[in-house]
Amino acid sequence: QLQVVESGGGLVQPGGSLTLSCETSGSIYYYAITWFRQGPGKEREGASCISNADGNTKYYTESVKGRFAISRDNNANTAYLQMNDLKPEDTGVYYCAAFPRALGCTLRPSNKGHWGQGTQVTVSL
Repeated sequence: QLQVVESGGGLVQPGGSLTLSCETSGSIYYYAITWFRQGPGKEREGASCISNADGNTKYYTESVKGRFAISRDNNANTAYLQMNDLKPEDTGVYYCAAFPRALGCTLRPSNKGHWGQGTQVTVSL
């Protein structure tokens, strides 16, 4: 069982930046990684995903394109989400999920993977 732990959340002012980390208990080489988020009164949505291995495929939901960047470090068993120019509507709990190769880089939530407990991101003055 792969354990997944997110970190790096916190309070940041609009226009600021945060980098989230997704640390795992084992190799993520063969896993695609997706960052999801859920804001107050909103449904959970996929923010970004990266394909397994070299991470040659990356997807971003329209609202974060040009502001967020997903990456992975297989040697460190860690994936990252760099968030720039943060807006109040980015506020929410951010979750990391590791999905098998068969599922690939997807922004659709699925129970066929390993999920973390989430980290809170609050964008406010």
